[in-house]
Amino acid sequence: MDTSSSPSVTLDDVRGAHKMLSGVARVTGMEGSRHLSSLVGAPVHLKCENLQRTGSFKIRGAYVRIAGLRPEERAAGVVAASAGNHAQGVALAASLLGVRSTVFMPVGAPLPKVAATREYGAEVRLHGAVVDETLRAATAYAEETGAVFIHPFDHPDVIAGQGTVGLEILEQCPEVRTVVVGVGGGGLIAGLAVAVKELRPDVRIVGVQAAGAAAYPPSLAAGRPMALGTVATMADGIMVGRPGDVPFALVENLVDDIVTVSEDQLSRALLLCMERLKLVVEPAGASAVAALMADPGAFRGGGPVVAVLSGGNVDPLLLQRILRHGMSAAGRYLSLRLRLTDRPGALASLLGALSVADANVLDISHVRTDPRLGLAEAEVELHLETKGPEHCDAVRAALEDAGYAVIA
Repeated sequence: MDTSSSPSVTLDDVRGAHKMLSGVARVTGMEGSRHLSSLVGAPVHLKCENLQRTGSFKIRGAYVRIAGLRPEERAAGVVAASAGNHAQGVALAASLLGVRSTVFMPVGAPLPKVAATREYGAEVRLHGAVVDETLRAATAYAEETGAVFIHPFDHPDVIAGQGTVGLEILEQCPEVRTVVVGVGGGGLIAGLAVAVKELRPDVRIVGVQAAGAAAYPPSLAAGRPMALGTVATMADGIMVGRPGDVPFALVENLVDDIVTVSEDQLSRALLLCMERLKLVVEPAGASAVAALMADPGAFRGGGPVVAVLSGGNVDPLLLQRILRHGMSAAGRYLSLRLRLTDRPGALASLLGALSVADANVLDISHVRTDPRLGLAEAEVELHLETKGPEHCDAVRAALEDAGYAVIA
């Protein structure tokens, strides 16, 4: 790996951003995880950017970018487009610097994120069903009004600001050997890589993308940023269809590997963060943990690992759905459909068998009138809470031993 070429962002840029952010961005904590350490076979530490101001690392880059504007640019105000984290980072950074900000957000953006962006001082305009439409509206506004467009990742100042996470990691865990971080457009991992690789070229840097929004693998294979035809993932913080030009060059030169994780793996990682680590993270923020859980062997034998929890801004309703999905992916939910004889006490007997199997009934549907059923048949659909995959198998076996035929 060649680290000698002249990148668009340098270590001096990141150090300058670090000084600029003193008293603005928090030096977020580093938490150890015994569970992940045992899984990986090496110490695992979590860099908690979910506890950063505005709930993500985005305040770092947004502040550095806006602080670097000329007086006449500040006077014109700034504009951004975002579904959440970047919106809040720009809003707070602009308020701290006394700059007027306008933020375009999709019409369907979660209400808590819209409210938080307004509370941080931005004028919020809801436009478009998806971020691409919102982005076009924001750039049109910039052209019409002269406001400076603050890109979420494709600018050297933004990348330098995000790179301060890397400086903090080296200070807090000087023995680190691997850093794992979620990747969308690439601003965070690019800045982090500039800082870490210059000071510790032996440290391995691994980026993580959601499988449904993994633009970097084909782009790296092609040698240039490539746009995906479609993107779909619950991890909206890294749901980017094309790498940024500026971060791509840095990632191509400095990052060791980019891996992908599935939706099931993301939801299981978020569940683990809640249950075992007592940390609220959004799906994108859990992506690094998802990579460790998905392939722990890939991180063994290399010394301490730092996983960056990049954000914690998750809508409560979405969190509820994701946790259910994560429990299902982890074998903690079991859905069954079976038929039984329609006679008094039949349902009670079924529930008694489930009680013996120690399965908790969450929901039950009992159907007697269906043309598919025989005259003396009833169909029952069950949603159960279980203790894991082995318990799911044990519940199925217990029902079969009791004489019930499980249809699905």
